[in-house]
Amino acid sequence: MAVGNHSQAVEEKAASRSQSEVNRKLKYISLAVLVVQNASLILSIRYVRTLPGDRFFTTSAVVMAEVLKVLTCLLIILLQKRLNVKQTVLFLVDSIVFQYKDTLKLAVPSLIYTLQNNLQYIAISNLPAATFQVTYQLKILTTALFSVLMLRKSLSRVQWVSLVLLFAGVAIVQVEQEGKKEASVSGSSNQNYTVGLVAVVISCLSSGFAGVYFEKILKGSSASVWVRNVQLGVFGTALGMLGLWWNDGAAIAERGFLFGYTGAVWCVIFNQAFGGLLVAVVVKYADNILKGFATSFSIIVSTVTSVYLFGFHVDLLFTAGAGLVIGAVYMYSLPKTTGGGAAAALNAKAGGVAASLASLRKDVGTEMEAFLPKAKEGVASLPLAVRMPD
Repeated sequence: MAVGNHSQAVEEKAASRSQSEVNRKLKYISLAVLVVQNASLILSIRYVRTLPGDRFFTTSAVVMAEVLKVLTCLLIILLQKRLNVKQTVLFLVDSIVFQYKDTLKLAVPSLIYTLQNNLQYIAISNLPAATFQVTYQLKILTTALFSVLMLRKSLSRVQWVSLVLLFAGVAIVQVEQEGKKEASVSGSSNQNYTVGLVAVVISCLSSGFAGVYFEKILKGSSASVWVRNVQLGVFGTALGMLGLWWNDGAAIAERGFLFGYTGAVWCVIFNQAFGGLLVAVVVKYADNILKGFATSFSIIVSTVTSVYLFGFHVDLLFTAGAGLVIGAVYMYSLPKTTGGGAAAALNAKAGGVAASLASLRKDVGTEMEAFLPKAKEGVASLPLAVRMPD
């Protein structure tokens, strides 16, 4: 019997070790995918928006990305229902139509995400890819502020310091870029640095608010992330179509919805749709430290690639600003220490010493009781005059 239990314990330990190894590999895979997706999306949008010739309509690209996200989520839900179409349809009707009050809550973040996606195209069309990537990290600051205001979250001192460093790094990059007016931007009549900067700031504000609002909704219900993404996609597609009609309705009616679409444009749209769903998958295996590394490393990748693709010039001031941003992102991503870090460790150590002394006092008391003769019945026993040091 003992041999069987030992064998079972060994097998469970081996399985646990194997699962831990698999999770470790998935973490690094998730890190690599996140880095590639973050860097490639910025570079690809910058590339397709600076190509000569007919330009595609950004409003149609936003709508197409929303449609692809909805279709992907529907496919995942269908797979979860074991390809049972009837059960899937009934589930979606109940989640989206019958629980319409819950669905309407997603209208606000959906509107903001649609606005953010359009602003992202505007910003990257008017800013160098590396400058946009660094400045866009301001969304960490806006997310933190909205988290404190809306979710009553508390930030550690390290996180507050990292937010100050983040702001300083972005300010340095913007002063440097404003001072020399990047040739690739100022030399083109189609690009406006001020418009790009305003677009990225508004995008950061909308990203912070929408992210915190969406988190609040997710924590307040038991609906899955895929159902929430379908609800977001439904509103996002409708609002995107409204924006398309308002801004480019006449032009699209004349030239077509897919006007200007090339293979590179389709890659951008698929990348944007994939990025909207990637977080839900990566969070399962990657922690905050890995996500911080991925964001930081993607800035480096996009900056280095911009040097070769767009002739972007990296000088000392830009390097210093980008370095501050990368350090701030990493510091903000560090997990909080419970109980005040060193103080908590000292208290734990003191508690361990106290427990050891208490155990020693008990053992000595037991030995003394065994050594001394027991009191006779009817005679009170003398108090033990042995006191262990506290």
